[in-house]
Amino acid sequence: MNEPTITSVQNPRVKDAARLRDRRHRARQGRFLIDGAREIVRALQAGIALEQLFVCESLRRGQDADVSLKLARSKEVEIVPVTPQVFGKLAFGDRAEGLLATAVTPRTTLAELPPLAPDPLVAVLAGVEKPGNIGAVLRTADAAGVSAVILADPQTDLFNPNAIRASLGTIFSLPIATATASETLAWLREKQCRILTTRVEAQLTYSEADYRGPTAVVLGSEAQGLSDAWIGADVVPVRVPMLGVADSLNVSATAAVLFYEALRQRAAARPA
Repeated sequence: MNEPTITSVQNPRVKDAARLRDRRHRARQGRFLIDGAREIVRALQAGIALEQLFVCESLRRGQDADVSLKLARSKEVEIVPVTPQVFGKLAFGDRAEGLLATAVTPRTTLAELPPLAPDPLVAVLAGVEKPGNIGAVLRTADAAGVSAVILADPQTDLFNPNAIRASLGTIFSLPIATATASETLAWLREKQCRILTTRVEAQLTYSEADYRGPTAVVLGSEAQGLSDAWIGADVVPVRVPMLGVADSLNVSATAAVLFYEALRQRAAARPA
């Protein structure tokens, strides 16, 4: 590392980066934080434009940390050495791995989505407010082979550090867009997707629905559920049976149930 080590938490670069823990500053600066070696590796592999990589050598450990540093150097990302005290000012969570990056926020409009594979399975998170839940759903979507994820009327920004951390960095490998509910519905109809919405009062259980062919699974927030925008003649409500005292599952748990039912049906429909 040729850069001098930053030793002061009052350093302007440190202060600018630390402000990115706040949503308003992420929006204002057009940048976001990536905290964690594995997440940085996946961001670099996905082509996310990293601006600088803050490195605390005394905290750096693990294979992912070595790989991320090597990748960052190969892509000519600016490496900024810092002391443990300065790194503590920057780090978002409590998993200190000695690496934290700032990156340019990518565009996530529906127009930016790459062409979908035939018979796509699209996940829609409508009005979901907790970044940890968004990240958990993204992680499951990646595992279950979901084609794309759309955040409709999101109540938090997509690149909240908690969403990145909860997704284990899969947020960077999935095709993702943000849009309004009306824009999302128009896009789904244009793609001729069957639209399945999760509602506790639905008559049809999730396992009775058909997930073959182009399909969208729409999940609402735990607090408010889905708005009336997601009611229509071509919208099919489904429910997950609840046999105990609770009337709903965490949105990420519901997502896992439906995504893997879709995976099961699609695998069964393929020729041997």
